[in-house]
Amino acid sequence: MSESSLDAAGDESELPGPTEWGEHPHGVGPWEQEYGTPPPGDPHLDPELLAHGDRRNVVDAYRYWTREAIVADIDRRRHPFHVAIENFGHDANIGTVVRTANAFAAAAVHIVGRRRWNRRGAMVTDRYQHIEHHADIAELREFAAREDLVVVAVDNVPGSVPLETVRLPRRCLLLFGQEGPGVTDQAKQVSAMTVSIAQFGSTRSVNAGVAAGIAMHAWISQHADLARAW
Repeated sequence: MSESSLDAAGDESELPGPTEWGEHPHGVGPWEQEYGTPPPGDPHLDPELLAHGDRRNVVDAYRYWTREAIVADIDRRRHPFHVAIENFGHDANIGTVVRTANAFAAAAVHIVGRRRWNRRGAMVTDRYQHIEHHADIAELREFAAREDLVVVAVDNVPGSVPLETVRLPRRCLLLFGQEGPGVTDQAKQVSAMTVSIAQFGSTRSVNAGVAAGIAMHAWISQHADLARAW
């Protein structure tokens, strides 16, 4: 199936968000209309997108590229941190976590617990981001040990260390709990450290999707080569 065709199988929660399939303001029209020349024979490019235009929510460098070519290019420069989120209550924040992980080129997103999750918040970035499922925390722990990843839980709980004062391990797995209960006791037990996000208002915690974005950006600030950013 072409990148520009919508697979409508599944319930509404499985459908892409509007940004990908709508008329994105930064999209481009058919190649010949845009450039006045026949489309190039570059194997990275999707013939259907070249013929009909590319309205996807992708950076300009990936205009007209096939999904497979985009994923392969990101794979060459993915960062060595992973992100995991517990999904024992069908957390609606998972889509936001996936979308942010894609923006920061995380190695993979790991969903622990229920396999099904609401994909609309991901705005189809799950097509470009590696996503793995683990039945429980024990399985996630085995993966982290096998890949030599330091598990870092992110939760505002007694005994946690302020994220703002910590040097995150380069090879780490940032672990988040679902909205409300936060990181489970089992997850805390397999974590090498628990970090918290400094807050100054009345709420007990920030949204799980927001917390994930803050923690990922902390890793980026400490370890990423900013010269390679778009």
